[in-house]
Amino acid sequence: MITVDPTGTAARTDGDMQLLPGVAEGAPLPDGLSWLAGATAEVAADTVHQGGTRRPAVAGEYRGRRFEAHPTRRANGEVVWWLVDQTARYAAEAALTAERERTAFLAEASSMLLSSLNAERCMAATAKLAAGFFADAAVVVAPASGRRLPVTRAVAGGEVTQGQVTADPATVPGLAEALKGFPPVPSRWIDPMSLPDWLVPDGLRTAVGSVVVTPLPGHGVPAGALILLRTDTREEFSETEETFARLFAARAGAALSAARLYAEQHSITRTLMRDLLPPRLHRVYGVEFAGGYRPSNAHERVGGDFYDVHPGPTAADPSLVVLGDVCGKGLEAAVLTGKIRNTLQALTPMADDHERVLRLLNGALLNSDNTRFATLVLASVLRAGNQVRLRLTSAGHPAPLVVRNDGRVEEIPTHGSLVGALDQVTARTVEAVLLPGETCLLYTDGITEARGGPLGGELFGDERLKRALAECAGMPGEAVVEHIRMLAAQWLGDGGHDDLAVVAITAPPTTHLTAVDGHTRGRYTA
Repeated sequence: MITVDPTGTAARTDGDMQLLPGVAEGAPLPDGLSWLAGATAEVAADTVHQGGTRRPAVAGEYRGRRFEAHPTRRANGEVVWWLVDQTARYAAEAALTAERERTAFLAEASSMLLSSLNAERCMAATAKLAAGFFADAAVVVAPASGRRLPVTRAVAGGEVTQGQVTADPATVPGLAEALKGFPPVPSRWIDPMSLPDWLVPDGLRTAVGSVVVTPLPGHGVPAGALILLRTDTREEFSETEETFARLFAARAGAALSAARLYAEQHSITRTLMRDLLPPRLHRVYGVEFAGGYRPSNAHERVGGDFYDVHPGPTAADPSLVVLGDVCGKGLEAAVLTGKIRNTLQALTPMADDHERVLRLLNGALLNSDNTRFATLVLASVLRAGNQVRLRLTSAGHPAPLVVRNDGRVEEIPTHGSLVGALDQVTARTVEAVLLPGETCLLYTDGITEARGGPLGGELFGDERLKRALAECAGMPGEAVVEHIRMLAAQWLGDGGHDDLAVVAITAPPTTHLTAVDGHTRGRYTA
């Protein structure tokens, strides 16, 4: 308790004056208590709060401590101040406020960092967030790519820049260790004057006064390092700030590691997908090939339907066309699809012996852990003069259709057992001839079993497919495929469906018509 007269002189003191060193009775209050002297003058002149009316408390600091002073006015104008040391309370409130700010920052940072699985954008977000909250500038250094270091720099309130530098991490104290995932060195051990020029962003207007280097821990492998820079106009990093920076770095490292893992998996998936996706077909040895594929789910690129064209060694050798449908759909069906396609490619030298190809493929599927089966149709295709000779074999698959130039549609009577289910496969091979402009269509049952139409539940069906194909007389193979796909899509609407695949084999139009080996248009032999 201290009594102060209206002139700012300490009239009397009582209590532990160790909290107010420099205060003496009969002497003016020290400069550090000018806030108390000013408040005394105001209370002495106050005509509002009279008698026992409580006057509001005032607060101020003195020699690093925070006080709350409660006044009582005496009749002679003196003011008795009851001073309460609130240093601990204010410190706790400040710590709580700071902790709330940090928690909010971590929540925002986590949301921003995890919103993108792009590694470069994640590095940019890390640098920008760190520069805005912790320091005047931040630098994210990724693990070296060869002899070059990927570097992302950000200045608070400025743009983020990214690039690569040829530099030795050992020239920055603690950086080489951080890139290996070792614990950070204290900032007080780092001399800001020793930093190389490539590390300091151009937008930093004054010299660096304090530096923090901390690792970005990833999922078992270090994701890089975070470097925080403060100019010499600000206080150095405190131990609490360094600890919190490591918490942020842990979240940033996890996000960056996830982004890189995603990029790696995406690259692997894209590489594997190239071998699973149906190929783009074109003319081979004077025969037109066209294909179309639509997976059952829009988000999937591959499924259980597939097709391939394996050209013969020379124009005098038949090319092998394969179209198939694996039981099921999705990724598991796609894996078996890839195995079947690879096996058939290896069997291309015996392309004209369909039964042997099917027996070998059946054995390969039965000897694996696979529990799925598949249906196939094989077509050996050979250009002979201006006609195309076909040998067609179905293994549990819908029979091929041939559209003639006059619009007639013929079903090739080949049939057989599916592969991958029984110890023995049986099949009947049928020969056919395409005159110039005629097309043989191979398709999967996803076309004929597509449900839709006006009522939404009717099958597209074999007859509707034949009528659609009849409209394609004389059309190029690509136009035939597109027409069938368009009609099937219109029939389905927005409804669900199985995988859809079609292949058109077309004899290119010519001006001369000749017979080959006694075959005439519309004739086929078994």
